[in-house]
Parts: sequence; structure tokens; C-alpha cells
Amino acid sequence: MAKTKNVYFCSSCGHESPRWVGKCPGCGEWNTFVEERVSVSRGGSRGVSRGALVESAARPIALSDIQAMEEPRLILPSNELNRVLGGGLVAGSLTLIGGEPGIGKSTLILQNILSMRGRTILYVSGEESATQLRLRADRIGKVADNTFILCETSLDRIFTHIENVSPNLVIVDSIQTIASSDIESAAGSVSQVRECAAMLLRYAKESGVPVILVGHINKEGSIAGPKVLEHIVDTVLQFEGDRQYMYRILRSIKNRFGSTSEIGIYEMVQKGLREVLNPSEMLLSQNRSEQMSGIAIGVSVEGVRPFMIEVQALVSTAAYGTPQRTVTGFDQRRMNMLLAVLEKRVGFKLAAKDVFLNIAGGLKVDDPALDMAVITAILSSNFDMVVPASCAFAGEVGLSGEIRTVTRIEQRVAEAEKLGFDTVYIPSGNLKGVKDKFKIKIIEVGRVETLFRSLFAQ
Repeated sequence: MAKTKNVYFCSSCGHESPRWVGKCPGCGEWNTFVEERVSVSRGGSRGVSRGALVESAARPIALSDIQAMEEPRLILPSNELNRVLGGGLVAGSLTLIGGEPGIGKSTLILQNILSMRGRTILYVSGEESATQLRLRADRIGKVADNTFILCETSLDRIFTHIENVSPNLVIVDSIQTIASSDIESAAGSVSQVRECAAMLLRYAKESGVPVILVGHINKEGSIAGPKVLEHIVDTVLQFEGDRQYMYRILRSIKNRFGSTSEIGIYEMVQKGLREVLNPSEMLLSQNRSEQMSGIAIGVSVEGVRPFMIEVQALVSTAAYGTPQRTVTGFDQRRMNMLLAVLEKRVGFKLAAKDVFLNIAGGLKVDDPALDMAVITAILSSNFDMVVPASCAFAGEVGLSGEIRTVTRIEQRVAEAEKLGFDTVYIPSGNLKGVKDKFKIKIIEVGRVETLFRSLFAQ
């Protein structure tokens, strides 16, 4: 009979310690160790024996002798999801999708698998009943005979049903509710999440069946459970968005089979999630002809996908003596840097004023090319002067007040031209040799004061 003992695990990185310590030796985090009861065999260590390592069938192979082949992929019905994954689900891959409760993770997966035909799919639910999933499928408007629902939290019984069904795709919703009988700790603990994910990875690699895991996130916004969970899986997707808005963004945090810079945009409607084919029109005001100060249009790029973003700013006199800096959807530290540049390099007195900045549509943007649109919106609100609605901006602002070049400038200019903008402001020398192929008016600026004079000094 196996013995049990108490072991401490780091909830951040999964580091194991026989006693509690304040600072984790593995990741350096403080107060992250939790106590768990685990079972050990009478033979001693729970690790792999040296004899088992000697009997391994793997042999070193020269890199030049390895045949490079294209990974077979399972194409999903959602084009947005396929693009974020890099072209579809790779056979034998383990994918983790994380997000806040109620953001739409289960809906995204369910409406995709219900649209697949000719493949057997096993959906393992540890949180919802079969009746709840059927009601959600009826709301989406799709019911499939090839999708099997299993409400189970025991990993051993899950593998038994997998052998009986022989699915082409397995979904586990969620990994924090699954527990293995080999470990005497509660579901969702560090050791349970790590062991269950490792066993599912072993199954995926040996059988060639792709597995999708749904995971919770903690209050900091990262995937709940040990950090080693993100190292085990092949792909980590983050499904994010404000529940007060209809739009959701699917980002790739880690992808061994594709790029991590692609995003997918969805709109939450009554019948599920709808793909947004043209995000630029979604992120712009419905009535662009209305003249208001404090609004500028920036051209951002996520992966290879350019889209227009409306930046809104409000600058007012500080009512209580201490100026406020409130930002939504943009890095507050970067906005403070831009305000310092405007005050030090250009001479605008903004230290005694409240500054509020908002990225319309509920997006969170970290593209440095949005700097020019941010300072334009701030100056427009400060002087209460309207920026023409037909102007777009793309450029990074440096600490000395210079406008720095940005990547993929041709795609940015082409996107502005396609959506009917008349003028686009870009950094000087960013479009070398290809400026003549665009019909849109292109104005090159090298410094912030040059941009201000071109817009407002008339």
C-alpha cells in the first residue's frame, strides 16, 4: 500500500519543497507555497528509475538526417480560430484556452465542434451538466450526432470512455476540475493540474488525437494553476474582452506551430459568437462626420492584420489640485511618458491638468505605432480643436520628441486608403520608394512640434 506525505508546491511554477518557504527558489515569487498530500510508493522516490531511462528506445539523430514534413492539421469551421492557431489544430497537439468566467470559452469551442461533420468528437465537461450543454447547443442552433458529451471529473474514467468512443478530437472543460486517483489531493491543486495535463499530453502524442483544454484565469489575468502547465501544452490561447462590450479577442500567447502575433475578433450575439471580418469598421464611430475634439484615428497592426482604432482623450483643469491620469485600453506608463515628452520637448503645460484616455471598443492595445494618435487626441482636447475625421496616424514617439519609424507601414497606409481616409500621417522616411503607389495623401513628420503645426497652426 502506498504511503502518504505532505509536500509543499509553488502555485506559480510548481516547484516542490519538503517544507514551507517564503520565497520560491524556482521562480522567486513570495508566499506561493501551498501544502498538499501526495502518495509515494514503498520503494522510495516518485521519480523515474535509472533502469527505465536506460531502456528507452530513443536514439540521437543528426539534425541533417531528420525529414522535415508539414504537420497535418484539423481545419476548424472558424476562420478566425484557424488563423490564430496557425492554420488549424495540429494532430497530436495539446491546446489550452484560458479566459475569465462567462467570457465565452465554452461557447467558442461548442459552436465550432457542432459545425464539424465526419469526425467523432468527445466533449468532457466537469462544470456543466449534459442538459445545460444541450440548452446551449439549442441556443447556438446546431445539434450534431457525431459529438458525444461526457460529464466526468475522474481522469481514469475519462480515458476508459476515450478508448470506447475512439474520438478524433477531445475537449476537456475545464482542466481545473479533473482529478487523478494517483494523487491524493483535491482537483485544481498544483499537483493534480500538472499530472492530469501531463497524462493528456502523453495520450495526444501517442494517439495523434488533438486535445483542447479549457482553463480558468486568476485575478492577475494569467492562466490559473502552476506555470508549468503553460510549458506542457503546445499552444496557449487567451480569450479576453470586457463583458460590458459585445466584442471578444482571441490572442495566441504561445504557439509551437505558428505565430504568436495573430488575433481573432468575435462579436457576442444571441446565437453565440460571430466572426468580425472587418474590425476597422467595428472600432470606428458610427457617425464620423460629427465634429468633436479629442478624437484621433490610429492605424494598429496585430500580426499581419491592420485595423483602425479610435483614440479618445479628455483634458481638463484638475478640480482637486492633484491631476488624474486615467487610461482604458492603453498602457498608463506609456501615456505618462508621452505627456512628459509633450511638456519637456514641446512646451505644453499638462502637469496641472486631468488627462483621460480611452481606446474605443473595449480593446487593449500595446502597439507603439499608436503613439502619434494618442498625442494628437490629447492635444486636440487640450486646445479644443477638432482633428479632421479623414486623417489617420501611425508613428512611434521617442523621448526626444522625434517620430520614429514603425513596421508594416505599407499595410497601415493601404488600410487607411481602403476605408476612405484622405490623409495619413507617418514618420519621415518610413515609405522609401513606394510612396507613389498610394492615392491617399501622405504627410511625413519627423517631430512632435511638426505634427502640431501641420494639424492646428492654421
